[in-house]
Order: sequence, then C-alpha cells, then structure tokens
Amino acid sequence: MLDGHLLLGWLSFTIIVLLISLPGPCTAYFGLTGNEPLSILPLSSQPDERAGKAHYKLCDRLKLEKKQRRMCRRDPGVAETLMEAISMSALECQYQFRFERWNCTLEGRYRANILKRGFKETAFLYAISSAGLTHAMAKACSAGRMERCTCDEAPDLENRKAWQWGGCGDNLKYSNKFVKDFLGKRSNKDLRARIDMHNSNVGMKVIKAGVETTCKCHGVSGSCTVQTCWRQLAPFHEIGKQLKQRYETSVRVVNPSNEATGEGEISQTRSQGQQPSPGPRTELIPRTSDLLHIEDSPSFCRPSKYSSGTMARKCYKDKNCEAICCGRGHNTQSRVVTRPCQCQVRWCCYVECKECTQREEVYTCKE
Repeated sequence: MLDGHLLLGWLSFTIIVLLISLPGPCTAYFGLTGNEPLSILPLSSQPDERAGKAHYKLCDRLKLEKKQRRMCRRDPGVAETLMEAISMSALECQYQFRFERWNCTLEGRYRANILKRGFKETAFLYAISSAGLTHAMAKACSAGRMERCTCDEAPDLENRKAWQWGGCGDNLKYSNKFVKDFLGKRSNKDLRARIDMHNSNVGMKVIKAGVETTCKCHGVSGSCTVQTCWRQLAPFHEIGKQLKQRYETSVRVVNPSNEATGEGEISQTRSQGQQPSPGPRTELIPRTSDLLHIEDSPSFCRPSKYSSGTMARKCYKDKNCEAICCGRGHNTQSRVVTRPCQCQVRWCCYVECKECTQREEVYTCKE
C-alpha cells in the first residue's frame, strides 16, 4: 500500500479533486463538505489561456458561491490553493481511515448522504476540510504564491530578514481571516448549522495549536551570533492524526427533534466506547476542541446509501480483519509477487536492481 503522503506528492502534479459547494442562504460550504460527485481536473491551466485570466477559469470550475467566487478571483493564487486544499484534505481523510470500516469513501452518492446526517464521520469531514484550507492558504502565503499576503505582516523586518536567509513564517493570521470570511457565518438558531460551524472551527484550532517556532543561526564558521526565528505549521499528516483522535472521542449532542437538523442543546453524551465522566452536568459540556455529532453512525458493514460495505475489502490479519469484516470472516489468497531488490547505485544517477520473487498472502472480507 502506498503511503498517503507519497501519494499526495504524486497527485499534486497531476490531478486535483474538485467539489461543488452546497447552496444555502446564510451558509457557505467548501471542500469535502460539498454535495456533488468528485471530479478530477488538471491542476495547470491550458496553454492557450492567458496567464492573467487563467485563474478566473479555475474559479469557475470550482462553481463557488458568489462571495467565494469573488474572493477566488481577486488573487491569482487563490484558485490553485483551494484545489490543493481539497486534494490534501481528501487524501489525508483516506489515509487516516484506511484501516476502518468507513475508509473515507468520497464517491458523491455516499458522501452526500453522510453529509445529510449528523454522524461522527460528518464531523470529521467538516474539520479536515477547514483544516486543509487553513493549512494550504498559510503555506501559499509563505511560499510567495499569493499577491495579498506574504510570509509576514508584522511592521518589523525580522521575518523578512529570516526569509533572506531561507526561512519564512507561515502566515496563519491571514489564513484564519481568509477562511472565516470564505466559509461565512451560519445561523445560530439551527442546531445542525451550529454543529457544522463548531467542527469547522475545531479544524482551524488544531492548525493553530500545531504552530512551532523554527530558528536558524548565522555567523562566522557556523557560530550563532545572530539568530532568526519564524513560525511554521505542523505537517498536515500530524493535523490529520489529531483530528482522527478527536473523531474517536467525538461528543454526541442531544437533539430533541431526533433528526440530523433542527433545534437542540448540547448534552454530555460521549461517543461509543467512551465512559461519561463523573460529576455535575455542567462539567460534561464538551470542550471547544471536541468534535460534535448528533446521531450514532451506521455500522458500514453492509452496502447502504452511506457506503459500499466491507465485502471484498482488503484487510490485515491480526490487525483489523476481525473489525472490518464484521464477524463474517475473511478469505486468504496466496500469490507470488516480483519486486526490485538488492539495488545498487552505479556511477552518479543510475540505480541497478535485481528482481526477487516472494510469496505473500492477501486477506479479503467474506460476503
């Protein structure tokens, strides 16, 4: 199996995941929270497109809401940053859930049905989408791909000096402002809208909590007579890992209407497998870093409108076969594979490898 981030590096030069936002009078959706099937488009513009207007066409392909389209068009670097954010979020979601029954299936029909409900999976999609956009925008600023932001907005020149030495702080301040404006405000009267907004904010807060200070020394013969420092975001894989942990401990919200939408109040019920903490009711109000959901998730064992089920899914013996196969057992298939081995570097850039064959077993869930 390819590592999720090796796959991301490969895809970033060739494909991009494109989603269409959900309509709404007061809400703006983006990323994996769109309601349309995923499309794959080339990241680069066509050769005959003028450079000055190429990003207009990219913004139109995203089919954003009116305000979002305006924000996309006003800076040539926004469109590709939005696409990068969607792709990064999708791949990280699939990486984090690669061993789970729900493996972040993003086909339009399944994802659209999940987004209509208030599952833990819905909460994760909102969080990873906002986190991806925040991360991508901050990195785009520091990389010089944006016209409206740089690596530093401070009046002093400390970070600009750092940039001259090869360092540049990720512009989280601009990124947070952009994302909040881009997603817009949602109605506080509707419980589902409040939950969605909360989960989006959790994604942004995890990004902020992961900021680290990176320093570099300058001086004669490597001495540290001068030191420049800048702020740097954590790798997005670490962000996905933390959001996955919050998914596991997601807090359920009591909804009096017993539906995925409607009015209701936050309760103290935690996700399955989590024991409620003792103490007064007020102590059980979810922390701001918790993901929130409204209803229990389906099992995802059998085909349904939420997933294709786990039949014929590849699993790993003694690791997740029992959980993924839902007690149905698994099939074992033995096969011979050929892989490069005993590789040696010849001269400068030529690598010579032998071919080795070995027998391996593949496990798949029974029907």
